[in-house]
Amino acid sequence: MKKIYLSATIVALFGVSFSFYSCSKSDKVESQEQISQEVLSLIAQQGFSTQDVIMADGGYIVEGDIFLTEEDLHRDITSPNLIVAETEQYRTNNLVSVSSAPRTITVSMATGCGKCLPATYIAGLDEAVARYNAENLTIRFERVASNGNIQFKKVNGNYLASAGFPTNSGNPYGTVNVNSNAIGSNPNVNYLATILAHEMGHCIGFRHTDYMDRSYSCGGGYANEGASTVGAVHIPGTPITADPNSWMLACIGGGQNRDFNNNDVTALNYLY
Repeated sequence: MKKIYLSATIVALFGVSFSFYSCSKSDKVESQEQISQEVLSLIAQQGFSTQDVIMADGGYIVEGDIFLTEEDLHRDITSPNLIVAETEQYRTNNLVSVSSAPRTITVSMATGCGKCLPATYIAGLDEAVARYNAENLTIRFERVASNGNIQFKKVNGNYLASAGFPTNSGNPYGTVNVNSNAIGSNPNVNYLATILAHEMGHCIGFRHTDYMDRSYSCGGGYANEGASTVGAVHIPGTPITADPNSWMLACIGGGQNRDFNNNDVTALNYLY
């Protein structure tokens, strides 16, 4: 089964001023041969792998799913890390704050323009929203027509989608970039919902379930993503054995559906 990378973009945690992708902006992707040794050294100092680095518009994609800006590469690493076992659920140091439950997080999808997502994607986003809201968490999602707290926008690249992690102010990360050219113009609703729900998971503070060895879902050799500046904190109650159906695994097979399994529900309820 072909495995496809899901993506997590690290920018907001560093307090970086980040320009979101607009409907008229395209991504530029180049090969690792064009990346300088100085940049690779800075990536290594941040705790990330320097293998298969991709130069993208505004920065670099590392480890198949993490976006770093030029400014991120010069940030001091000060965040604490807690790493336990290899296949448990993990969260970032920052989470979405909830002063009164439930906190509503609005989501919107850019459609109807040349560089926007197909209107057929709305059904997948609605399904992703429904999956979260069915768990009766202290956060709930609501789709709005525009200007959501989390905005889904179209990009091009060598990955399915990318997102970020909650800010220091306790807000969810604000943009999910979706590569509809790779996913297809009219994908299976449950497959698309799995991808979008995965990226929403990053926006509220989840790291990959196979963070310590992404080869579990992606194949290839052993690949530890690294805690870096965002942290990798174990969520109590999640298993120490392999979890083949988690919605937060790093890679997904074409057409695959991953709703929340029992361990995912445990992790969601522990945090929210």
